[in-house]
Amino acid sequence: MKRTFILAAAVGVLLATAAHAAEESIAQVIAELGLKEDAKPVRDYAGWKKPKTVVMVVDSPERLKWMQEIAPGVKLIPAVNTEGAIPLIGDVDVVMNVGCNPTIVNAAKKARWIHNANAGVEQCRGIPALTSGKVLFTNMARVNGGTMAEHVIALMFGLTRGIVTFAKATEREEWNPRLVTFSQMWEVRGRTMLVAGLGGIGTEVARLAHALGMNVIATRGSGTTGPDFVSKVGKGEDLAKFAAEADIVVGSLPLTPETKGVFNKALFDGMKRGSLFINVGRGESVVQDDLIAALNSGQLGGAGLDVTTPEPLPKGHPLWKAKNLVVTSHTSSYSEQRTDRVWAVTREQLRRYVAGEKMLSVVDAQRGY
Repeated sequence: MKRTFILAAAVGVLLATAAHAAEESIAQVIAELGLKEDAKPVRDYAGWKKPKTVVMVVDSPERLKWMQEIAPGVKLIPAVNTEGAIPLIGDVDVVMNVGCNPTIVNAAKKARWIHNANAGVEQCRGIPALTSGKVLFTNMARVNGGTMAEHVIALMFGLTRGIVTFAKATEREEWNPRLVTFSQMWEVRGRTMLVAGLGGIGTEVARLAHALGMNVIATRGSGTTGPDFVSKVGKGEDLAKFAAEADIVVGSLPLTPETKGVFNKALFDGMKRGSLFINVGRGESVVQDDLIAALNSGQLGGAGLDVTTPEPLPKGHPLWKAKNLVVTSHTSSYSEQRTDRVWAVTREQLRRYVAGEKMLSVVDAQRGY
């Protein structure tokens, strides 16, 4: 009997230790990503109560079981994708991991919380159920910011070190150092980068660029303050003025009516001749015909695009033929660590909602971020 008690106590200690380690691990993830916590606990929101049913897009039965561990007494209903979730959500309290759009919001008539599986929420901007505060709305802001920032730097070096040009030459089995000139091979130290959109992605881009010895300037919609590794911060209306100072302009803007088409002929014409443009935000923020013209005329020295309009970009589209361009097919958030990181944050969000705690990454559906 004594031995059984000792064994049970030891198991209890191990489980408590494991739980504590898990808490520390998710706390570290939240801190590293810089996730923003809501101002008040969700239990203080009008109409909140512990959910009874949750529809969740989930990738495996094992993942569903893992999620269920932190939601005792809550029925988790699995779906394979957003389309598969729609018929299931009419009477549930929570909808998780869906792509946000009016169809989802309108179908979820009783839902008090909708969690978007991505960072972009432009399709849900302005929906009355979300803007009224009737439904809590969260997303995956900042979760892939570090990965996307590395992608921006990779695109920058691909353009500044001739790698885009030599990758094509490699396919042709062509050895030719004269494919680039000294003036086309930049040293980025001391160059100025403009980050348009100093949010979760943009802040990480700025951090990496500053570490490379670059002068970083930025614009943002929420004010003119920023981290100490950004030399100055302007608002959206300062974009063209700041772009004229930059050697490299990086777009990491959310898509809103104010940001649609902001990278256009006037902005490209005002940039330094031969400067570079990189976009990992949304394709609709760029007037593509203006970008094509700027690349082909030499006004822009090159561009790296992770996003385009439309997506996928069809064969034969004139953008494919633009000079000194690389397109990476909306993969900037891809990483061998992405899945684990996304699910860790998703699980923590569910745990917080069930417990009535402060939520992470609450979206202002009127602003669109």
